[in-house]
Amino acid sequence: MKSIIIAAGYATRLYPLTEHFPKPLLKVGSSTILDRLLADIDHIDAIDEHIIVTNHQFFPIFEEWSSQAHYQTPVTIIDDGTTSNESRLGAVNDLLLAIRRCQVDDDIMVLAADNILDFSLHGFVDYFHSTGTSVIMCYEEPQLKRLQRTGVIAVDKDMRVLEMQEKPQQPVSQWAVPPFYIYRREDLPLILDCMSHGCGSDAPGNLAHYLTDVTPIHAWRMPGRRYDIGSLDSYEEAQVLFG
Repeated sequence: MKSIIIAAGYATRLYPLTEHFPKPLLKVGSSTILDRLLADIDHIDAIDEHIIVTNHQFFPIFEEWSSQAHYQTPVTIIDDGTTSNESRLGAVNDLLLAIRRCQVDDDIMVLAADNILDFSLHGFVDYFHSTGTSVIMCYEEPQLKRLQRTGVIAVDKDMRVLEMQEKPQQPVSQWAVPPFYIYRREDLPLILDCMSHGCGSDAPGNLAHYLTDVTPIHAWRMPGRRYDIGSLDSYEEAQVLFG
C-alpha cells in the first residue's frame, strides 16, 4: 500500500504564515502538521512508500524537509508544476499525477496533509482489509451548516455507502466525510479514468463521490477527533491543544 499525501494547496487563509511556506510543515508544538501524520502511518506494516504531492513553489522546501526526515518507509516528493492558487491542478489531478508518475499499482491511502488526528489510522487500514472494498472515513456531524460545507453519505446497516453528496443543501444524513480514503488496487482503472466521466478535480471528495456510483465502498466511523488547520484561528487552537 502507498500513502499519497496531497500537500499542493496554497493556504491563503493562513497568510502571512503560508505566503512563502507550506501549511503542512508549520510547527504545532514540537512537530510539524505533516510529521504528526507520518509518525502514525509510518508504523503501519502495509504501507511501503509515502508519496507527497506539492506545488512548484514549495517543492524545494519539501525536498529539504525530506532530506532531514527519518522514516522507516521511503518518502517521495512530487512537484505538480503549479506556481499559484489560480493555476493549481486540484486534489484529484494531483492524485492522478502521483499514481502515473510513480507508476503505482497497489492499494492507496489518500490523505490531506493539513489535518491533525487524535487517533491512529491503524484501525482504518484494518477495516479496509476486512471489507474487501475501497473505504472512506466518516463522522457524525449534527450541525446543518457544517454538513452543507462538506461531503455527506448515506449508508446501510453494514456501513456500505449508498449515496454521497458534495456540500448538499439538504443532507441525506449526519454522516460527514473528512479527506481520508483507502482505495483498493482493483479500483485504480476507475480512478485513472475518472476525469472522462465528469469527476470534479478540486476537492479529494469529488473522487469518492464519483466512485460510490461505480464500485462498492464502505465507510469507517472515525474513533476520535480531527482538527482541520484551515485558518489562523484553527492553527492557534491546535497550538493550545497539541503544543
